[in-house]
Amino acid sequence: MHRLVMSSIVASSPRLISLAFSFQHKSSILPMLNASCSYRLIGRRYFLKSQRVTKGVTMAAKKSPKLNLLNNVEFQPHISWWKEKMESCKKPSTVHLTKRLNYSNLLGLDVTLKNGSLKEGNLNMEILQFKSRFPREVLLCRVGDFYEAVGFDACILVEYAGLNPMGGLNSDNVPKAGCPVVNLRQTLDDLTRSGFSVCIVEEVQGPAQARSRKNRFISGHAHPGSPYVFGLAGVDHDVDFPDPMPVVGVSRSAKGYCLVSAIETMKTYSVEEGLTEEAIVAKLRICRFHHLFLHSSLKHNSSGTTRWGEYGDGGLLWGECNNKYFEWFDGDPVQEILSKVREIYGLDDKIEFRNVRINTANKPEPLYLGTATQIGVIQTEGIPSLLKVLLPASSASGLPLLYIRDLLLNPPAFDTASAIQAACRLMSNVTCSIPDFTCISPAKLVKLLESKEANHTEFCRIKNVADEILHMNKISELSNILNILLIPSSVSTGLQVEHDILVKECKLISERISEVISLEREKDQKINSFEFIPDDFFEDFESNWKNRVKRVHLEQEFSQVDQAARFLSQAVNEDFVPIVSRVKSLLSTNGGGAKGEICYNKENGSIWFKGKRLKPTVWADLPGEEQIKNLTQASDAKGRKVGDDWYTTSKIESALIRYHEACEKARERVVELLRELATELQSNINVLVFSSMLLVISKALFSHVSEGRRRGWAFPTLYKNEPQTLTKMSISNLLPYWLSPSTGSATPNDIEMSSLFLLTGPNGGGKSSLLRSVCAASILGICGLMVPATSARIPSFDAVMLHVKSFDSPADGKSTFQMEMSEIRSIITRASCRSLVLIDEICRGTETAKGTCIAGSLVESLDSAGCLGVVSTHLHGLFDLPLSAPRTAFKAMGVARVNGVVQPTLKLTDGVCRESLAFQTAEREGMPVGIIERAEELYMCMKGGEGESKRGVRRVNGGEGEGEWVREVERGILGICKGGGEVAELMCVEVGPREQPPPSTVGVSCVYVVVRADEKLYVGQSIYVFFVQTDDLEGRLRAHRSKEGMRDAILLYLIVSGKSVACKLETLLINQLPLKGFKLINKADGKHRNFGVCSNSSGISLEALSLHQ
Repeated sequence: MHRLVMSSIVASSPRLISLAFSFQHKSSILPMLNASCSYRLIGRRYFLKSQRVTKGVTMAAKKSPKLNLLNNVEFQPHISWWKEKMESCKKPSTVHLTKRLNYSNLLGLDVTLKNGSLKEGNLNMEILQFKSRFPREVLLCRVGDFYEAVGFDACILVEYAGLNPMGGLNSDNVPKAGCPVVNLRQTLDDLTRSGFSVCIVEEVQGPAQARSRKNRFISGHAHPGSPYVFGLAGVDHDVDFPDPMPVVGVSRSAKGYCLVSAIETMKTYSVEEGLTEEAIVAKLRICRFHHLFLHSSLKHNSSGTTRWGEYGDGGLLWGECNNKYFEWFDGDPVQEILSKVREIYGLDDKIEFRNVRINTANKPEPLYLGTATQIGVIQTEGIPSLLKVLLPASSASGLPLLYIRDLLLNPPAFDTASAIQAACRLMSNVTCSIPDFTCISPAKLVKLLESKEANHTEFCRIKNVADEILHMNKISELSNILNILLIPSSVSTGLQVEHDILVKECKLISERISEVISLEREKDQKINSFEFIPDDFFEDFESNWKNRVKRVHLEQEFSQVDQAARFLSQAVNEDFVPIVSRVKSLLSTNGGGAKGEICYNKENGSIWFKGKRLKPTVWADLPGEEQIKNLTQASDAKGRKVGDDWYTTSKIESALIRYHEACEKARERVVELLRELATELQSNINVLVFSSMLLVISKALFSHVSEGRRRGWAFPTLYKNEPQTLTKMSISNLLPYWLSPSTGSATPNDIEMSSLFLLTGPNGGGKSSLLRSVCAASILGICGLMVPATSARIPSFDAVMLHVKSFDSPADGKSTFQMEMSEIRSIITRASCRSLVLIDEICRGTETAKGTCIAGSLVESLDSAGCLGVVSTHLHGLFDLPLSAPRTAFKAMGVARVNGVVQPTLKLTDGVCRESLAFQTAEREGMPVGIIERAEELYMCMKGGEGESKRGVRRVNGGEGEGEWVREVERGILGICKGGGEVAELMCVEVGPREQPPPSTVGVSCVYVVVRADEKLYVGQSIYVFFVQTDDLEGRLRAHRSKEGMRDAILLYLIVSGKSVACKLETLLINQLPLKGFKLINKADGKHRNFGVCSNSSGISLEALSLHQ
């Protein structure tokens, strides 16, 4: 027999929900949230509670020892806390109310104002007694049909819930505000969204003695991430359960930063140690916490000083916390945080919390904030979301999406990732149908069962969870998946459940729920229906308890309701039907006079007769007259007459009371059975939490596999790095994760990485996209998910760190370069031989020369660490530095000439690309042409000075390569002229900027090509015939350079044997260069009548050329 190893999530004694829950079902408290007629009738006249209940219930304040609630020094810290909240209020109406406060008591009441008395026994003192138990919670006290708040709490309602103050702003009353009962949910949502906790005080419903005050009790609390659930067992509607909001504590030790997180709902806590500053900031950024506590150890940085500020160690954390509300604490971080949780939520010191251990050994580092934002794991404007492409649109929300997000933010250990991938591979080949995978929040399960407020709908969902586990176990294909998913489920819940125990417990849970809960509409639980009584009446009073539990548990109650319904029908037939018959007969005889019908008055929940002019002029002892004499005016719950045309009889009222009593007893019995079932299932709560999480994971992974197959993604091969072995990663046909191959716009790349890549490329060449793609594929791989490639082999990285760009942070007083250095510092200090480091455009936020040197030093550091990675840059000066980086490989994003225009290919190649395409990029983005042209002129001037020291060094149109474009033109010329011969036999001579042709060009014929700044070419010739030079090459070049923008034009020339060869070769170049992608400005000259058209077979031979050696 396998054993279930777990610690109880539920506290040893459940939290006090209400004093009334301890009574028998006949005296249970009615859910105050139900707006149906039955609840209104309870307040009217049909309340069934025993009179002894009121005597038996005492106020919680009377049970506790008396305290000095006025001027108690123990409450001063809490009063100061409320004072801070009051000072932060901005609304004019709230500010006006705060002027009436007095900071001498926890309510902030000024006893000198009207209704401000705090005498023993009055309502204010009772509220103060409740407030003293939860001094930092907003207290809402039920008073009739309203929930009221006074003092501090009233100001909070006005400021954050948008309510109006009672009595107006010009009143001399103490601040008071409230909301109607029907608006409680909205008010609680407004307050909890603003970070407040709320304590709700209920009235004990039922008749009270004249002039006596109703007894009250604390029915529950609403916290951020933990909604108010009192009364849900007796209603049908659901409540949204947001993610639980933990109480978080941050401390620091020799191991690094430590994050303690405690969740009151689950009674669990976790401790993560050894975190980096970037990791702790990322966790705080994505975590919606209830309270934040910072340990005093954060004030001591690595140098031992006590300054905690924006610069150096701790600066990122300082910037993250600076604009948030937090409190300092001392002592043992774990014990102190748990103590804070008990204090905040008013828990008993004996309540224990279960440690959900997060084993960080052999586990990759959590994603840094920059990494998570730059691949869209944390939603960031302008960044493609990785989460949106991992799941189909129909599943990209709720608990499955949250699981995938948390998995990516906290990559699992190698064994867990391998299990996830193994499950996904099996899911990809499943041929059988799969369950719906009912997803229930574990926090919701725990709170509803712990508070005994789960309704029948929730029990049906719990049964679905158990049944789906059993379904997976029953089918062999799914059973293997079920076994594998025990591993990630255990990691997510901190519970270890053996397969056999899981199946056995789920079977018991399903069977027990089936025994109690009515799973389908049963034929023996039909709503009553009688002639002459509107069906809506029975629907309203029976639909809220029938078909909740099986009839076998309610035979007595069903019998009583059915008998009461028949008695009511009989009373209607005897007292109202004869009157209806009389009215109809009068209408048929004289067409006027009396009017009347039997109606259902929803507001008062009664069957009454509604009519006019019923009394006859002369009583003739006709049918119906006796019944008319018995009619009396109907009245509402407060004894007020409903209207002149509403009538009832004593028999009808007696029948109504009997029917309502029977329905109320049946409803109470249903709620009692539901709460008994919740109590039974508390012993199975760990298995339910585990099962629910397993189904969430199943749905997330099945959805991911479906979407991955649709996109053509693949499962990578994961391997574990062995010590002293070289880390390698290979990815075939890697695609940007946000693009689909079906669109045709994606350019795949092959990655073979065993060292650091120093990546260059033009603007818009795909450097940033490549870094994001490699980062996303690596993270998906180490999480066990599919990757956007056809195949991949990914090692078990200990960290994947991506830095793309930085922005300044004015709030923190940091420039862009400061932010960049701070983020890269975190990366450099954590990089190891098992890390993947991706840095885009390193050191671009400062002066070029020094930025280049810093970048070079960083490259050396990463190379020395032995990590894999890519560092992209436009700082081409790096290649002139004496770098000591033997493992670093030079890679480039390729470019190609298309129709004479240089364009990026988005393909990764070997080598260095010095072409930035800066001017083309600026022009493409709409920069005015005049600015581009002037920039080209300035660039030519700047680079012209450099050209004097290097022959042929030229950067055309903003290109940063040394003569790359000129070399390409030269190769094109030689290829055309050579026509298949040996290129080594020819020489194409370059005349660079501020250079002139040599004297050897005088007295010979030449063919030349002028290379312009706009990348267009001009082909010409200089002819020497019979000792006559038509125009020497120097003159030709001078003429070209005299034109605007041509001052620094480059010239390439070939010396030939005569005019004929020069003319034919000129024509050949003019016709052939455009075919190779070059743009000519004199292309039409190739068809001039003096030239003719020639080709490689035109008779020009190498022997005919006078080669200039």
